[in-house]
Amino acid sequence: MPTLTQEIARFVAGLDAKTLPAEIADKARACLVNALGMAVNGFDTPYAPVARKAAIALDGEVPTGATLFGDGRKSTIGAACLANSALFHGRAQEDTCGAAHFGTILIPMLLAMTEARGYPLSRLIPALVAGYETGGLFENAFAGNTTPAGFRSSATYGCIAAAAAAGKLMELDEGLLAAALANAVSFTGGVLQSFADGTDEWRYQVGVVARNGLIAAELAAAGSVSAPHAFEGRAGFVRCFAGAEIPADLASRLGHDWSILRVTFKPYPVCAFNQTPVTGALALRETLTGREIKAVRVRMNPYETGYAGMDATGPFSSISGTLMSIPFCIATTLLRGVPSTRHMTTYDDATVNGLVARITLVTDPAVPILSAVIEADTAEGDTIVHEQRMTPADYTFDRATLRELLTRTGAEQGLPAELFERIESAADALPGGRIEDFVALFTAIEPRRAAA
Repeated sequence: MPTLTQEIARFVAGLDAKTLPAEIADKARACLVNALGMAVNGFDTPYAPVARKAAIALDGEVPTGATLFGDGRKSTIGAACLANSALFHGRAQEDTCGAAHFGTILIPMLLAMTEARGYPLSRLIPALVAGYETGGLFENAFAGNTTPAGFRSSATYGCIAAAAAAGKLMELDEGLLAAALANAVSFTGGVLQSFADGTDEWRYQVGVVARNGLIAAELAAAGSVSAPHAFEGRAGFVRCFAGAEIPADLASRLGHDWSILRVTFKPYPVCAFNQTPVTGALALRETLTGREIKAVRVRMNPYETGYAGMDATGPFSSISGTLMSIPFCIATTLLRGVPSTRHMTTYDDATVNGLVARITLVTDPAVPILSAVIEADTAEGDTIVHEQRMTPADYTFDRATLRELLTRTGAEQGLPAELFERIESAADALPGGRIEDFVALFTAIEPRRAAA
């Protein structure tokens, strides 16, 4: 009987650009467009410079290597993973698969590998799908166990996703892909405490995860002997991280219940779990029409209210704290409208902070995930209730909506609409095109980064 690593490896090896369902390939292109668009829109965030400095310190400059986006220097593929993932994660408007942000891991890694090694771009979409499907399979099945335990889904499931994607791009055979997945299990880890403390480690987790997934695939290619029961073993991935048993039908979901179709995009620069509260607060703001707010109660699912940092009330000193806080996001939205990075980095707004203190977060299992019930008491004695029920489908934007989001965000950053047209053109050219077209997208932001 095949092991789970073998079954996944067989699925990954069989992915082919010519036979992928059209909607799967189209969604992969949309993920690519969103990731690139939010990366260029994040040129003035402070995390990529920190990651680039660390990457160069670790691996130095390599003239024939991969480009560090927004900088122009080249280094190793691993260094580019570390540096570029921080850029892709900078605005916190990356894609989300359940609670995992696979795009920030997979796309910088695959582009770096393609640039440095000259892999044909025809491999990019199948490799990207391999990563989303492998990581998403486990995230969907076990995040309900691992997230409450304090493990971050991007780190817990991202390493195996990266190993699958890297191995597919390298065209490893089934045996080596299975070894890569097993290696990745041993290199997995990452907790949520930085969200509770409002610090920045989570910005860099994704680059480390990508680098570890790459290492897992390289070790397999080099001949590593790796655990065949890495997922289902007594001391394997599922029992250690999720404390659960593996569903009998888990592997059979591959190629049928496509994880990439569950990938959503963020309209606002806040946590994925805060997208719906912000949407609801915007609707409630219109109903309130400027009336003074005495108190607010927000009812949400325990999976979301229990996530690290979601119940924080300040005082805040970093956007890592504000974008996670449900009270802060709702207070800012009710008082200032659509949240921008400027709003999310204004920590001394006395009016906003005063309302934060009057917002009560209520855990309610009856409220579905991705939904919120907001009750606002006005100074006149009225209580206005707004229920915002949403599903992943509401955040699965079509290309026109995604284009509008990216160009609107770009205009706020002073970036031309033409840049986002180039991003779409590069993605739509796949499986053709040139890797230079992707790398060149970031030269437009380098003068702005230097000025910032």
